[in-house]
Formats: sequence, C-alpha cells, structure tokens
Amino acid sequence: VQLQASGGGLVQPGGSLRLSCAASGSIFSFNVMGWYRQVPGKQRELVATITSGGSTRYADSVKGRFTISGDSAKKTVYLQMNRLKPEDTAVYYCVLQSYELGRPDYWGQGTLVTVSS
Repeated sequence: VQLQASGGGLVQPGGSLRLSCAASGSIFSFNVMGWYRQVPGKQRELVATITSGGSTRYADSVKGRFTISGDSAKKTVYLQMNRLKPEDTAVYYCVLQSYELGRPDYWGQGTLVTVSS
C-alpha cells in the first residue's frame, strides 16, 4: 500500500489550500481515507476522514472551514482547506484505515502546510 500526498505549501491567513492523496496497492479491504496533522512537539491529531460510503468526520477545530471528499475511481482523497489560520500550520498526513472510528493502518509521507503572513 502506498499513499502519495501533495498540495502543501505556504499560504497567508485566511487563504486556501487543497491537499490530494492517491492510494495504490492492495487497498480493497480498507474503507476509510483521511487526514491527520502534527505540530512539532505534539501528538498527531485527526483532521478529517471519509468512508467509502461518503460518511465524513471532522475535528471540531476545522468544521466549517475544511471539506474532505473522495474519488473512488481514482482512489484519491482531497482536503479543501479554507479560511486557514496560523494554528493550522502542521505536517498533514494522509491515512488509510479499515474502520471509521479505528486507528489508521497506513500513513502517507506527510506534506507541510504553513499558514503565515
């Protein structure tokens, strides 16, 4: 299983970014894709997940600003991040997992998002 994330970068507060993650390999038994993030010195935290049926889950801190979506045919998940804040600065990791409320089974390599003026 491989997860290839892209789309990170530097953006000003209030701006937008879109992250993408393409999954490949033996992924048929996994029903959930999503994103976690990590700030240095802190634990990784859930950002958002989406199931194969389209059910979504968000961290309270991003609700109303971030939107997760998926393209089953392309085995790709997206994270549209709007109204970004400096506290959104982190390394964002794409994940693949079996159950919506479970822990990730696979992690991507991470992409850095920096929100700064």
